[in-house]
Amino acid sequence: MTDYVLIHGAYQGAWIWREVAARLRAAGGRVFAPTLDGCGERRGSLRSGITTESHAEDVARLLYYEDLRDAVLVGTSSGGMVMAKAAEQARDRVGRLVFADALALLHGERIRDVVTRPAAIENDLGLGPTIEDAAVRLFAGLDDATRAWAADRCTLHPRAVFYQPVDLPTFWSEQWDASVLYCSRAPNPGEAHQRRAQNALNAKWHCLDTGHYPMLSMPDELTRIILEG
Repeated sequence: MTDYVLIHGAYQGAWIWREVAARLRAAGGRVFAPTLDGCGERRGSLRSGITTESHAEDVARLLYYEDLRDAVLVGTSSGGMVMAKAAEQARDRVGRLVFADALALLHGERIRDVVTRPAAIENDLGLGPTIEDAAVRLFAGLDDATRAWAADRCTLHPRAVFYQPVDLPTFWSEQWDASVLYCSRAPNPGEAHQRRAQNALNAKWHCLDTGHYPMLSMPDELTRIILEG
């Protein structure tokens, strides 16, 4: 049985993976989809001090306490950086990495170096869209029912994740079995960013003609990529 750990991105929670998680379980996998600290249904814990590294530490602890071996880690959007740091911390528990239209920053880079559009809401603790902004901008390419369902669940994301440089001193110098998915209708992170990750990791390349949320718009296709690598 293959273990899958699905790591969500900004403004999201485990809910974003509902369709993909169900398909992976139907294929015989064991699926873990943690909601990261301060996000999703845990938004009440939003506070200062939550970073990419603290999120990654939580994922690395999950790998340890569940005693996962050769786990397939899947990260999307800002979750790509959480995945990379967790993999760096728990190298012996990771079998494969999937960057699903995910940020793949080098050591010392910041999300704000890539994603520069101001958030509709930003304060000392978090940032993110309004429900209306999420519906008309983030999820614009989805069908009406899915768009409304997703927009209603959007939450602020810990602010430091966007502004603090990522700490990845060894990740990019190690050898990984990795896949990189580029979503051609997503303005960010963009093809150049994804090609850089593919080249650095010598990763398999995939492209889907969809926006930044393939787990909502093309769950069958994304599941196939996760299963096959």
